[in-house]
Amino acid sequence: MHRHPLMRILLLAGLALSGCALSEPAFPPALQQQVEPALTFAQIKDAPDSSRGKTVMLGGEVLDAKRLKEGTRLEVLQLPLERWGEPIRDLTASEGRFYAIQKEFLDPATIPAHTRVTLIGDITGATAGKLDEMEYSYPTVDIKSLKMWPKAEPAAPVFRPYYGPYWWGPHRYW
Repeated sequence: MHRHPLMRILLLAGLALSGCALSEPAFPPALQQQVEPALTFAQIKDAPDSSRGKTVMLGGEVLDAKRLKEGTRLEVLQLPLERWGEPIRDLTASEGRFYAIQKEFLDPATIPAHTRVTLIGDITGATAGKLDEMEYSYPTVDIKSLKMWPKAEPAAPVFRPYYGPYWWGPHRYW
């Protein structure tokens, strides 16, 4: 079987480009090495003061972004991360909420609600706040690096051809 050389070049170029896109890390390796992988969100939530100063990788879906004196505060619904660092989409897998503080200027309009994020940051303790009508203790993280994930594209509609009434054609159903 003889293949056209142009097809071979296009195939190799496509494979090379797809490999580059998949292998690009979400964060620099030096920053990822600072993360304490054994520290879970449940442990942070249960004892935020004993986790103070530790570097973690957390992710989830932004519920609210607000500009404060100390920086921009993101209220994030925590979600487990896939192995490449992207938060899963199943909101029922959340173990709670946390605040992430970006000290440098970050316009809240650039991170609308429902944006999925992954961050690496240092735990600074907890902040008391309200969740609807109840008191809630938000673990707080100072952001070192933030990755926003693109919104999922809705599935394209599937158009199926309509073959008309079943009483005509090669297979009759009557």
